[in-house]
Amino acid sequence: MNRILHVDASARSTESTTRKASQQLVSLLAGPDSRVQYRNADAALPLLNEAMVNAYFTPAEQRTEEQEAHIAESNRITQELIDADLIIIGVPMYNFSAPAAFKAWCDLAARANITFKYTSTGPEGLLKGKRAIVVTNSGGTEVRGAQDFLTPWLKHFLAFLGIEDSTFVTVAELTTNSATVLAAVAETARQNAA
Repeated sequence: MNRILHVDASARSTESTTRKASQQLVSLLAGPDSRVQYRNADAALPLLNEAMVNAYFTPAEQRTEEQEAHIAESNRITQELIDADLIIIGVPMYNFSAPAAFKAWCDLAARANITFKYTSTGPEGLLKGKRAIVVTNSGGTEVRGAQDFLTPWLKHFLAFLGIEDSTFVTVAELTTNSATVLAAVAETARQNAA
C-alpha cells in the first residue's frame, strides 16, 4: 500500500495554486490501494512554547495529563509523517520564506528521538526511506532565486528529518498557465511513480 501524506499550507483556501497543484499531484500518484492522509497546516496549529518543550523532554511515562495535552497535536503530526511513504507538500512562498502556519507545522514535526536524534557525529534524521514532493509558488519573488529562502531551507529541513529524496515543483498561476503546470506535475508524478 502506498501511504501518502498531503500537507497544504496556503492561507488561501479556494484560489491557491499550490493547493490545486498539490491536489492534482496526489490524484496522479494515488492508486486504488493508496491511503491518503490530509493535513491543512494553515488550520490554527499551536506554536511551539515552553510548556511543550518541557513536555517533550519529560520521559513519556512521567508526563502529566496536562503535558500530554500540550503535545497532542505534535504527536499526531509526527505519527502522520512516520506512517507516510510519500509526503506531498503544497506551500507558497510568503515574504521570501515559508508561511508562519507551515513553520508551526515544521516546529511540531521536528521531535528529538521521534523524527530525528542527536548522535556523537551530529543530528540524524529518523524518517529515512521516505520521499517528498514540494509544490511551491510565489507571487513576486523568483523561486530558486537569490531571495528565495523557502526552497533551500525546506530542502535542508526535510533532510534533517531523514527525507533526503525531495523534489521541488514550481507552479505558475493555474488559471493562466494550467496546461504547462499540469504537464510539469504529471512529469513529476511519472518520475516518482513506483
